Amino acid sequence: GCDKNMPACAMAMARIDRPSVFVYGGTIMPGEERRDIVSVFEAVGGHSAGTVSDIQLKEVERTAIPGPGSCGGMYTANTMASAIEAMGLSLPYDASYPAKSPEKQRACERAAKAAFHMLTQQIKPRDIVTKASLINAFKVVTVLGGSTNAVLHLLAIAHAAKIDLSLQDLQAVSDRTPFLANLKPSGKYAMHDLHDAGGVPAVMKMMLEEGMLDGSCMTVTGQSLAENLASVPSLAHNQKVIKPLFRAIKKTGHIQILTGNVAPEGAVAKITGKEGEKFVGQARVFDSEQAANQAIAAGVVTAGDVVVIRYVGPKGGPGMPEMLKPTAALMGAGLGQDVALITDGRFSGGSHGFVVGHVAPEAQVGGPIALLKDGDIITIDAVNNSLSVDVSESEWQQRREAWQPKATYQGQGVLTKYVRLVSSAASGCVTDGSEG
Repeated sequence: GCDKNMPACAMAMARIDRPSVFVYGGTIMPGEERRDIVSVFEAVGGHSAGTVSDIQLKEVERTAIPGPGSCGGMYTANTMASAIEAMGLSLPYDASYPAKSPEKQRACERAAKAAFHMLTQQIKPRDIVTKASLINAFKVVTVLGGSTNAVLHLLAIAHAAKIDLSLQDLQAVSDRTPFLANLKPSGKYAMHDLHDAGGVPAVMKMMLEEGMLDGSCMTVTGQSLAENLASVPSLAHNQKVIKPLFRAIKKTGHIQILTGNVAPEGAVAKITGKEGEKFVGQARVFDSEQAANQAIAAGVVTAGDVVVIRYVGPKGGPGMPEMLKPTAALMGAGLGQDVALITDGRFSGGSHGFVVGHVAPEAQVGGPIALLKDGDIITIDAVNNSLSVDVSESEWQQRREAWQPKATYQGQGVLTKYVRLVSSAASGCVTDGSEG
Protein backbone atom coordinates (compact mmCIF):
# COMPACT_ATOMS: atom_id res chain seq x y z
CA GLY A 1 0.00 0.00 0.00
CA CYS A 2 1.30 3.40 -0.96
CA ASP A 3 0.36 6.62 -2.70
CA LYS A 4 -0.59 5.56 -6.21
CA ASN A 5 -0.98 1.78 -6.34
CA MET A 6 -4.08 1.95 -4.11
CA PRO A 7 -6.13 4.37 -6.23
CA ALA A 8 -4.79 2.51 -9.27
CA CYS A 9 -6.47 -0.64 -7.94
CA ALA A 10 -9.73 1.25 -7.42
CA MET A 11 -9.47 2.69 -10.94
CA ALA A 12 -8.91 -0.79 -12.40
CA MET A 13 -11.89 -2.14 -10.46
CA ALA A 14 -14.07 0.64 -11.85
CA ARG A 15 -12.82 0.23 -15.42
CA ILE A 16 -13.16 -3.55 -15.58
CA ASP A 17 -16.35 -3.53 -13.47
CA ARG A 18 -16.15 -7.14 -12.33
CA PRO A 19 -17.04 -8.30 -8.81
CA SER A 20 -13.97 -7.49 -6.69
CA VAL A 21 -12.87 -6.38 -3.23
CA PHE A 22 -10.04 -4.00 -2.36
CA VAL A 23 -7.66 -5.19 0.41
CA TYR A 24 -5.17 -2.78 2.01
CA GLY A 25 -1.80 -4.08 3.21
CA GLY A 26 -2.15 -2.15 6.45
CA THR A 27 -0.36 0.56 8.38
CA ILE A 28 3.01 0.35 10.10
CA MET A 29 3.29 0.51 13.87
CA PRO A 30 4.67 3.79 15.23
CA GLY A 31 8.35 3.92 16.14
CA GLU A 32 9.85 5.06 19.41
CA GLU A 33 8.47 8.42 20.59
CA ARG A 34 5.87 8.13 17.79
CA ARG A 35 8.56 8.56 15.14
CA ASP A 36 7.83 7.71 11.52
CA ILE A 37 9.17 8.27 8.01
CA VAL A 38 8.48 12.02 8.14
CA SER A 39 10.49 12.22 11.37
CA VAL A 40 13.47 11.03 9.35
CA PHE A 41 13.03 13.61 6.59
CA GLU A 42 12.57 16.42 9.11
CA ALA A 43 15.61 15.24 11.07
CA VAL A 44 17.64 15.44 7.85
CA GLY A 45 16.45 19.04 7.46
CA GLY A 46 17.40 19.76 11.06
CA HIS A 47 20.80 18.17 10.51
CA SER A 48 21.40 20.45 7.52
CA ALA A 49 20.38 23.44 9.65
CA GLY A 50 22.73 22.38 12.46
CA THR A 51 20.00 21.75 15.02
CA VAL A 52 20.19 17.94 14.88
CA SER A 53 23.47 16.17 15.61
CA ASP A 54 24.89 13.14 13.80
CA ILE A 55 24.01 10.96 16.79
CA GLN A 56 20.44 12.30 16.97
CA LEU A 57 19.91 11.80 13.25
CA LYS A 58 21.12 8.20 13.43
CA GLU A 59 18.86 7.53 16.40
CA VAL A 60 15.82 8.82 14.51
CA GLU A 61 16.74 6.71 11.49
CA ARG A 62 17.23 3.65 13.69
CA THR A 63 13.88 3.88 15.49
CA ALA A 64 11.43 5.43 13.01
CA ILE A 65 10.57 2.33 10.95
CA PRO A 66 9.99 -0.63 13.31
CA GLY A 67 8.51 -3.09 10.82
CA PRO A 68 6.27 -3.63 7.77
CA GLY A 69 3.33 -1.53 6.71
CA SER A 70 2.52 1.78 5.07
CA CYS A 71 3.66 5.11 6.52
CA GLY A 72 1.92 5.50 9.87
CA GLY A 73 0.31 8.94 9.90
CA MET A 74 -2.69 10.15 7.94
CA TYR A 75 -0.45 10.23 4.91
CA THR A 76 -1.55 9.23 1.43
CA ALA A 77 -1.67 5.44 1.94
CA ASN A 78 -3.83 5.66 5.06
CA THR A 79 -5.81 8.50 3.50
CA MET A 80 -6.67 6.44 0.44
CA ALA A 81 -7.33 3.29 2.47
CA SER A 82 -9.83 5.31 4.51
CA ALA A 83 -11.35 6.86 1.39
CA ILE A 84 -11.70 3.49 -0.36
CA GLU A 85 -13.35 1.99 2.73
CA ALA A 86 -15.72 4.96 2.96
CA MET A 87 -16.42 4.55 -0.75
CA GLY A 88 -17.54 0.98 -0.06
CA LEU A 89 -14.90 -0.90 -2.06
CA SER A 90 -13.28 -2.56 0.98
CA LEU A 91 -14.60 -4.30 4.08
CA PRO A 92 -15.17 -2.43 7.36
CA TYR A 93 -11.91 -1.88 9.29
CA ASP A 94 -9.76 -2.67 6.25
CA ALA A 95 -8.17 0.80 6.42
CA SER A 96 -7.23 0.75 10.08
CA TYR A 97 -6.07 -2.81 10.85
CA PRO A 98 -2.25 -2.63 11.28
CA ALA A 99 -0.19 -4.64 8.79
CA LYS A 100 1.12 -7.06 11.44
CA SER A 101 -2.17 -7.56 13.27
CA PRO A 102 -3.95 -10.93 13.30
CA GLU A 103 -7.10 -9.00 12.35
CA LYS A 104 -5.49 -8.11 9.01
CA GLN A 105 -4.94 -11.80 8.24
CA ARG A 106 -8.55 -12.62 9.09
CA ALA A 107 -9.72 -9.65 7.02
CA CYS A 108 -8.01 -11.13 3.97
CA GLU A 109 -9.97 -14.34 4.47
CA ARG A 110 -13.22 -12.39 4.80
CA ALA A 111 -12.41 -10.48 1.62
CA ALA A 112 -12.39 -13.75 -0.35
CA LYS A 113 -15.84 -14.62 0.99
CA ALA A 114 -17.09 -11.12 0.19
CA ALA A 115 -15.79 -11.40 -3.37
CA PHE A 116 -17.61 -14.71 -3.83
CA HIS A 117 -20.81 -13.15 -2.46
CA MET A 118 -20.45 -10.24 -4.89
CA LEU A 119 -19.96 -12.71 -7.72
CA THR A 120 -23.07 -14.73 -6.87
CA GLN A 121 -25.15 -11.57 -6.40
CA GLN A 122 -23.56 -9.79 -9.37
CA ILE A 123 -22.61 -6.72 -7.36
CA LYS A 124 -20.04 -4.75 -9.35
CA PRO A 125 -17.72 -1.85 -8.51
CA ARG A 126 -19.80 0.65 -10.46
CA ASP A 127 -22.80 -0.30 -8.33
CA ILE A 128 -20.68 0.89 -5.41
CA VAL A 129 -18.67 3.81 -6.83
CA THR A 130 -21.22 6.57 -7.32
CA LYS A 131 -21.04 10.31 -6.92
CA ALA A 132 -22.60 9.93 -3.47
CA SER A 133 -20.01 7.35 -2.39
CA LEU A 134 -17.16 9.52 -3.71
CA ILE A 135 -18.53 12.46 -1.73
CA ASN A 136 -18.70 10.19 1.33
CA ALA A 137 -15.06 9.31 0.75
CA PHE A 138 -13.93 12.92 0.57
CA LYS A 139 -15.91 13.80 3.69
CA VAL A 140 -14.03 11.08 5.59
CA VAL A 141 -10.73 12.38 4.15
CA THR A 142 -11.66 15.86 5.36
CA VAL A 143 -12.62 14.78 8.89
CA LEU A 144 -9.38 12.79 9.17
CA GLY A 145 -7.15 15.56 7.81
CA GLY A 146 -6.03 13.43 4.89
CA SER A 147 -3.56 14.00 2.09
CA THR A 148 -4.03 16.48 -0.76
CA ASN A 149 -3.35 13.56 -3.10
CA ALA A 150 -6.88 12.38 -2.37
CA VAL A 151 -8.07 15.18 -4.66
CA LEU A 152 -6.14 13.84 -7.65
CA HIS A 153 -7.00 10.24 -6.91
CA LEU A 154 -10.73 10.73 -6.36
CA LEU A 155 -10.98 12.74 -9.59
CA ALA A 156 -9.20 9.90 -11.43
CA ILE A 157 -11.34 7.17 -9.82
CA ALA A 158 -14.46 9.13 -10.75
CA HIS A 159 -13.23 9.39 -14.34
CA ALA A 160 -12.60 5.63 -14.47
CA ALA A 161 -16.14 5.03 -13.20
CA LYS A 162 -17.56 7.55 -15.72
CA ILE A 163 -18.78 9.88 -12.96
CA ASP A 164 -18.67 13.66 -13.21
CA LEU A 165 -16.70 14.89 -10.18
CA SER A 166 -14.98 18.29 -10.14
CA LEU A 167 -12.71 20.40 -7.97
CA GLN A 168 -15.77 22.52 -7.20
CA ASP A 169 -17.62 19.46 -5.85
CA LEU A 170 -14.71 18.77 -3.51
CA GLN A 171 -14.50 22.40 -2.38
CA ALA A 172 -18.21 22.28 -1.55
CA VAL A 173 -17.51 19.29 0.72
CA SER A 174 -14.63 21.11 2.39
CA ASP A 175 -16.82 24.17 2.97
CA ARG A 176 -19.27 22.20 5.11
CA THR A 177 -17.15 19.44 6.67
CA PRO A 178 -14.99 19.96 9.78
CA PHE A 179 -11.44 18.76 10.35
CA LEU A 180 -11.49 16.68 13.55
CA ALA A 181 -8.50 14.32 13.68
CA ASN A 182 -5.38 14.91 15.76
CA LEU A 183 -3.32 12.77 13.39
CA LYS A 184 0.13 13.18 11.90
CA PRO A 185 1.51 15.06 10.02
CA SER A 186 -0.06 18.15 11.60
CA GLY A 187 -1.21 16.33 14.76
CA LYS A 188 0.11 13.90 17.36
CA TYR A 189 -1.28 10.43 16.68
CA ALA A 190 -0.82 7.64 14.12
CA MET A 191 -3.21 5.31 12.29
CA HIS A 192 -2.53 2.64 14.93
CA ASP A 193 -4.00 5.02 17.53
CA LEU A 194 -7.08 5.53 15.36
CA HIS A 195 -7.46 1.76 15.19
CA ASP A 196 -7.36 1.57 18.99
CA ALA A 197 -9.96 4.35 19.16
CA GLY A 198 -12.43 2.37 17.02
CA GLY A 199 -11.03 2.63 13.51
CA VAL A 200 -12.51 4.23 10.41
CA PRO A 201 -15.92 2.53 10.97
CA ALA A 202 -16.30 4.26 14.35
CA VAL A 203 -15.47 7.60 12.71
CA MET A 204 -18.03 6.94 9.97
CA LYS A 205 -20.63 5.87 12.54
CA MET A 206 -20.22 9.21 14.30
CA MET A 207 -20.44 11.04 10.97
CA LEU A 208 -23.56 9.10 9.95
CA GLU A 209 -25.24 9.91 13.26
CA GLU A 210 -24.44 13.59 12.66
CA GLY A 211 -25.99 13.47 9.18
CA MET A 212 -22.65 13.87 7.43
CA LEU A 213 -22.73 10.72 5.27
CA ASP A 214 -25.13 9.13 2.78
CA GLY A 215 -25.84 5.78 4.45
CA SER A 216 -27.75 4.38 1.48
CA CYS A 217 -24.61 3.73 -0.60
CA MET A 218 -23.93 0.07 -1.51
CA THR A 219 -20.72 -1.62 -0.30
CA VAL A 220 -18.76 -4.79 -1.02
CA THR A 221 -20.56 -6.56 1.85
CA GLY A 222 -23.74 -6.49 -0.21
CA GLN A 223 -25.22 -4.17 2.41
CA SER A 224 -25.51 -0.42 2.56
CA LEU A 225 -23.04 1.74 4.46
CA ALA A 226 -25.65 2.37 7.15
CA GLU A 227 -26.30 -1.37 7.52
CA ASN A 228 -22.56 -2.02 7.89
CA LEU A 229 -22.24 0.62 10.59
CA ALA A 230 -25.34 -0.36 12.59
CA SER A 231 -23.46 -2.90 14.74
CA VAL A 232 -20.15 -1.04 14.86
CA PRO A 233 -19.06 0.19 18.33
CA SER A 234 -18.86 3.95 18.73
CA LEU A 235 -15.56 5.76 19.20
CA ALA A 236 -13.90 4.81 22.49
CA HIS A 237 -15.08 7.05 25.31
CA ASN A 238 -11.62 8.20 26.39
CA GLN A 239 -9.99 8.37 22.94
CA LYS A 240 -8.05 11.53 22.02
CA VAL A 241 -7.62 11.06 18.28
CA ILE A 242 -10.95 12.42 16.98
CA LYS A 243 -12.18 15.70 18.40
CA PRO A 244 -15.91 16.19 19.03
CA LEU A 245 -17.72 18.47 16.60
CA PHE A 246 -17.97 21.30 19.11
CA ARG A 247 -14.17 21.24 19.50
CA ALA A 248 -13.26 20.87 15.82
CA ILE A 249 -9.64 21.64 14.97
CA LYS A 250 -11.06 23.57 12.03
CA LYS A 251 -14.75 24.12 11.35
CA THR A 252 -14.24 23.66 7.63
CA GLY A 253 -11.94 21.35 5.70
CA HIS A 254 -8.16 21.59 5.62
CA ILE A 255 -8.05 20.98 1.85
CA GLN A 256 -8.91 24.12 -0.06
CA ILE A 257 -9.10 24.69 -3.83
CA LEU A 258 -7.44 28.00 -4.73
CA THR A 259 -7.72 29.90 -7.99
CA GLY A 260 -6.27 33.19 -9.22
CA ASN A 261 -3.78 34.58 -11.71
CA VAL A 262 -1.16 32.00 -10.67
CA ALA A 263 -3.58 29.04 -10.92
CA PRO A 264 -6.49 29.77 -13.28
CA GLU A 265 -7.50 26.07 -13.39
CA GLY A 266 -7.03 25.64 -9.67
CA ALA A 267 -4.51 24.57 -7.03
CA VAL A 268 -4.84 22.44 -3.90
CA ALA A 269 -3.83 23.84 -0.52
CA LYS A 270 -3.48 21.96 2.75
CA ILE A 271 -4.34 24.47 5.47
CA THR A 272 -5.03 22.93 8.87
CA GLY A 273 -5.42 26.32 10.56
CA LYS A 274 -2.20 25.96 12.54
CA GLU A 275 -0.30 27.80 9.80
CA GLY A 276 -2.72 30.73 9.66
CA GLU A 277 -4.97 31.30 6.66
CA LYS A 278 -3.02 33.90 4.67
CA PHE A 279 0.60 34.17 3.61
CA VAL A 280 2.18 37.04 1.67
CA GLY A 281 5.81 36.78 0.67
CA GLN A 282 8.40 37.16 -2.05
CA ALA A 283 8.93 34.40 -4.56
CA ARG A 284 12.04 32.26 -4.48
CA VAL A 285 11.80 30.36 -7.77
CA PHE A 286 13.31 26.97 -8.65
CA ASP A 287 12.91 24.94 -11.83
CA SER A 288 13.47 21.59 -10.10
CA GLU A 289 13.06 19.93 -6.72
CA GLN A 290 16.81 19.29 -6.53
CA ALA A 291 17.61 22.99 -6.91
CA ALA A 292 15.15 23.84 -4.14
CA ASN A 293 16.58 21.18 -1.82
CA GLN A 294 20.10 22.49 -2.36
CA ALA A 295 19.01 26.08 -1.68
CA ILE A 296 17.20 25.13 1.53
CA ALA A 297 20.22 23.14 2.75
CA ALA A 298 22.51 26.09 1.94
CA GLY A 299 20.35 28.55 3.88
CA VAL A 300 19.38 30.52 0.78
CA VAL A 301 15.67 30.28 1.63
CA THR A 302 14.77 32.61 4.48
CA ALA A 303 11.72 33.63 6.50
CA GLY A 304 9.10 35.40 4.42
CA ASP A 305 9.89 33.54 1.19
CA VAL A 306 7.35 31.73 -0.96
CA VAL A 307 9.33 28.84 -2.44
CA VAL A 308 8.15 28.10 -5.99
CA ILE A 309 9.04 24.68 -7.42
CA ARG A 310 7.91 24.35 -11.03
CA TYR A 311 8.34 22.12 -14.08
CA VAL A 312 7.44 19.16 -11.85
CA GLY A 313 3.82 18.80 -12.96
CA PRO A 314 2.24 15.86 -14.81
CA LYS A 315 4.03 16.64 -18.07
CA GLY A 316 7.00 18.49 -16.60
CA GLY A 317 8.09 15.91 -14.01
CA PRO A 318 7.11 13.87 -15.83
CA GLY A 319 4.64 12.19 -13.53
CA MET A 320 4.05 14.95 -10.96
CA PRO A 321 6.54 13.89 -8.24
CA GLU A 322 5.85 14.67 -4.60
CA MET A 323 7.71 17.45 -2.81
CA LEU A 324 8.19 15.75 0.57
CA LYS A 325 11.92 16.45 0.85
CA PRO A 326 11.69 20.25 0.51
CA THR A 327 8.71 20.57 2.84
CA ALA A 328 10.36 18.32 5.42
CA ALA A 329 13.65 20.21 5.03
CA LEU A 330 11.85 23.50 5.71
CA MET A 331 10.26 22.00 8.81
CA GLY A 332 13.58 20.59 9.96
CA ALA A 333 15.27 23.95 9.41
CA GLY A 334 12.68 25.63 11.65
CA LEU A 335 11.07 27.53 8.77
CA GLY A 336 7.73 25.69 8.72
CA GLN A 337 5.78 28.66 10.07
CA ASP A 338 7.76 31.32 8.19
CA VAL A 339 8.00 30.01 4.62
CA ALA A 340 5.29 28.94 2.16
CA LEU A 341 5.74 26.62 -0.81
CA ILE A 342 3.80 26.41 -4.06
CA THR A 343 4.36 23.90 -6.85
CA ASP A 344 2.82 22.38 -9.96
CA GLY A 345 3.90 19.04 -8.49
CA ARG A 346 2.32 17.15 -5.61
CA PHE A 347 2.96 16.79 -1.92
CA SER A 348 3.42 13.71 0.16
CA GLY A 349 0.65 13.11 2.64
CA GLY A 350 3.44 13.68 5.15
CA SER A 351 3.94 17.28 4.04
CA HIS A 352 2.64 20.02 6.28
CA GLY A 353 3.07 23.75 6.64
CA PHE A 354 1.74 26.48 4.33
CA VAL A 355 1.85 24.40 1.14
CA VAL A 356 -0.03 24.64 -2.17
CA GLY A 357 0.32 22.01 -4.89
CA HIS A 358 -1.27 20.90 -8.16
CA VAL A 359 -0.96 24.46 -9.55
CA ALA A 360 -2.64 24.33 -12.94
CA PRO A 361 -1.96 24.90 -15.75
CA GLU A 362 1.54 23.61 -15.04
CA ALA A 363 4.76 25.36 -16.09
CA GLN A 364 5.55 22.81 -18.81
CA VAL A 365 2.52 23.95 -20.85
CA GLY A 366 3.12 27.64 -20.18
CA GLY A 367 0.92 28.05 -17.13
CA PRO A 368 1.33 31.30 -15.17
CA ILE A 369 3.60 29.59 -12.62
CA ALA A 370 6.19 29.49 -15.45
CA LEU A 371 6.21 33.30 -15.56
CA LEU A 372 7.01 33.94 -11.90
CA LYS A 373 10.34 35.55 -10.99
CA ASP A 374 12.38 35.91 -7.81
CA GLY A 375 11.04 38.78 -5.72
CA ASP A 376 7.46 38.69 -7.04
CA ILE A 377 4.98 39.24 -4.21
CA ILE A 378 2.72 36.19 -3.94
CA THR A 379 -0.43 36.02 -1.82
CA ILE A 380 -1.88 32.71 -0.64
CA ASP A 381 -5.33 33.41 0.78
CA ALA A 382 -7.18 30.40 2.17
CA VAL A 383 -10.10 32.57 3.34
CA ASN A 384 -10.96 33.81 -0.15
CA ASN A 385 -9.41 30.73 -1.78
CA SER A 386 -7.04 32.63 -4.02
CA LEU A 387 -3.46 32.27 -5.21
CA SER A 388 -2.21 35.45 -6.85
CA VAL A 389 0.90 37.42 -7.76
CA ASP A 390 1.17 41.21 -7.73
CA VAL A 391 2.38 41.84 -11.27
CA SER A 392 0.94 44.41 -13.68
CA GLU A 393 -0.90 43.20 -16.75
CA SER A 394 1.67 44.81 -19.08
CA GLU A 395 4.59 43.15 -17.25
CA TRP A 396 2.71 39.83 -17.28
CA GLN A 397 2.20 40.11 -21.03
CA GLN A 398 5.89 40.89 -21.63
CA ARG A 399 6.89 37.81 -19.64
CA ARG A 400 4.46 35.65 -21.57
CA GLU A 401 5.85 36.82 -24.89
CA ALA A 402 9.41 36.17 -23.70
CA TRP A 403 8.70 32.72 -22.25
CA GLN A 404 10.27 29.77 -24.05
CA PRO A 405 8.97 26.22 -23.61
CA LYS A 406 11.27 23.89 -21.74
CA ALA A 407 12.41 20.78 -23.59
CA THR A 408 9.96 17.94 -23.06
CA TYR A 409 10.94 14.53 -21.73
CA GLN A 410 13.11 12.75 -24.31
CA GLY A 411 13.03 9.21 -22.93
CA GLN A 412 11.39 6.11 -24.33
CA GLY A 413 8.44 3.92 -23.53
CA VAL A 414 5.54 4.53 -21.17
CA LEU A 415 6.68 7.93 -19.87
CA THR A 416 6.88 9.27 -23.43
CA LYS A 417 3.27 8.24 -24.01
CA TYR A 418 2.29 9.62 -20.62
CA VAL A 419 3.74 13.07 -21.35
CA ARG A 420 1.88 13.18 -24.64
CA LEU A 421 -1.47 12.07 -23.22
CA VAL A 422 -1.74 13.24 -19.60
CA SER A 423 -4.33 15.86 -18.72
CA SER A 424 -4.15 18.71 -16.23
CA ALA A 425 -3.98 18.00 -12.51
CA ALA A 426 -7.29 19.87 -12.30
CA SER A 427 -8.96 16.91 -14.03
CA GLY A 428 -7.05 14.15 -12.24
CA CYS A 429 -4.04 13.63 -14.55
CA VAL A 430 -5.98 11.09 -16.61
CA THR A 431 -4.53 9.83 -19.88
CA ASP A 432 -7.69 8.89 -21.77
CA GLY A 433 -9.45 12.26 -21.71
CA SER A 434 -9.54 15.02 -24.29
CA GLU A 435 -7.03 17.35 -22.60
CA GLY A 436 -3.76 15.54 -23.17
